[in-house]
Amino acid sequence: MYKKIRIHTKLLIYRFTRQRHHYISDKNFLIIAAIWVGLLAGFAAVVLKSFVHFLQHLLEGGINVRYENYLYLIYPLIGILLSVVYVKLFHKKVVFDKGLSSIIYAINKKFSNIELHKTYSHVITSALTVGFGGSAGLEAPIAVTGSALGSNTAKNLLMSKADRTLLLASGAAAGISAIFDSPITGVVFAFEVLLTEVSIPAFIPLLIASATGAVVSKIFSDGKIFYLVTDSWNIEAIPFYILLGGLCGFVSVYMIRTTLGMESFLNKRKNPYTKAVAGGIALGVLIFIFPPLYGEGYGITNKLMAGDYKSLFNNSLFFKYQDSTLFLLGFTAVMILVKVFAASITVGSGGNGGIFGPSLFTGSLLGFWFAHGVNYTRVTFLNEQNFIAVAMGGLISGVLHAPLTGIFLIAEITGGYILFIPLMIVSAMSYFIVRYFEPNSIYTKTLIERGYIILDKDTALLSELSINSVVENDFSTLNPRQTLRELVATVSASKRNLFPVIDKHNKLVGIITMDDIREVMFKQNLYDKIRVNELMSIPKITVGQAEKMEEVMKYFEEYEVWYIPVIDEDAQYVGFISKTVVLHQYRERLIETSDDV
Repeated sequence: MYKKIRIHTKLLIYRFTRQRHHYISDKNFLIIAAIWVGLLAGFAAVVLKSFVHFLQHLLEGGINVRYENYLYLIYPLIGILLSVVYVKLFHKKVVFDKGLSSIIYAINKKFSNIELHKTYSHVITSALTVGFGGSAGLEAPIAVTGSALGSNTAKNLLMSKADRTLLLASGAAAGISAIFDSPITGVVFAFEVLLTEVSIPAFIPLLIASATGAVVSKIFSDGKIFYLVTDSWNIEAIPFYILLGGLCGFVSVYMIRTTLGMESFLNKRKNPYTKAVAGGIALGVLIFIFPPLYGEGYGITNKLMAGDYKSLFNNSLFFKYQDSTLFLLGFTAVMILVKVFAASITVGSGGNGGIFGPSLFTGSLLGFWFAHGVNYTRVTFLNEQNFIAVAMGGLISGVLHAPLTGIFLIAEITGGYILFIPLMIVSAMSYFIVRYFEPNSIYTKTLIERGYIILDKDTALLSELSINSVVENDFSTLNPRQTLRELVATVSASKRNLFPVIDKHNKLVGIITMDDIREVMFKQNLYDKIRVNELMSIPKITVGQAEKMEEVMKYFEEYEVWYIPVIDEDAQYVGFISKTVVLHQYRERLIETSDDV
């Protein structure tokens, strides 16, 4: 029955897509699809936020707000185990990728096709993880969900690859917009993180989808996540904003390297249940010692912005030290360093979440620690709320390699548009430092190191070409024992100026060009005296069939040749690759990609 309904639905969609061209242009249809994707992604974000808040309210009801509570040792473990059990029960036959790296990979290598289960599975697993106290963010899961909704909508409507990519990004933009109530940030995020090259007309579907997601969020949720009370910033504080920007950059480098290092370490542990239990226990211990690490941590950030820094000690073993400024600064500094471990353990041991939220939380702690520390020295007075806000932007800029996202996100979610200049200073400084030490973002570094994606456009286009797609094998071959007479006969019958010399085992032993024989080819008295092996030259370089095209282009330049012999894995002759042919294929790909955007 279900199979029949599915087939009937596909048939209806196919008929609709064929007929709609007569009534709706492609551009208008794309806008309608963007609205639909925005509605779906916005609703998914509302469901995710509501379920997480419900779980947290339910579970934290039994926690004393002043003293330590041992429930912190249990809750994260339960959430991670539930997430692992869900994946094993319902998605055991698929690779359950987490984070935005999988979306970037899908755009670059899978024609923007995303698995159908990601339209809902990331909502479920991240809600269980973060709802039970997992120290991660909801932003990456909702961006993945929105991307999957956009990709599958486009696929079902038989839209082109370019439109599928655009709807994928529109879904991510709508998800981010809805989760933060920040429509501009959603669009900027899509461009900075997902779409590296796109034309201006692509703004329209992204804007519409993002605005739609924000409207849905407004209707069903209670507005902004953070509340910043500020009406100005002091120009004399600029040196301190510069220092904070540098600090954000170095902390961002630390977060990127620690996260990827922990991810690599935890991926080596194969048994999912053993890993979940060990990770859940370790995370529970960290949260027991540092309760602000519980969940996203946005509640703590709001309290810091309100000046309630003593809330850092709620439910803590160290509650009695809440009046000690030096202990407060030390406690905060340790949490800045530990938060990234808590987030990595949460995701690496089987839970689901992203680094977006931890970056915001760590940024708020860093801004508070910096400003409160300066104020403690009485050198000057800094507005702590302002520094908390701009440090959040600095960490987003550094960790995600997305300075514009950091600037607009903080301006939108805090209402702190007055802080645009400090945000620009801190985000730019952070981004500059991170790019020096880590040229690639946390989302792309591993993909690039493994050769899965290439961000440089020229290199990316070359990587799409394979040796076998451009190899030429219509060259007349020679035997090393053949005479000059036989060589001249072969040359006269050929349209090529290059001749591979092959032995009886079909292995390339040399090459002959017209320059090699020009002086002797008309001396008939030498026709039976000189043999091919006396005239041939050894190739400067040979390449295998699996060689990457970007490396081949380097060989052309390095050895100053226009043809390179190609051999197989047994070192047998296959043909030649021509620089001219490669450049022609490259130009054709360049024209195709230009037409797509």
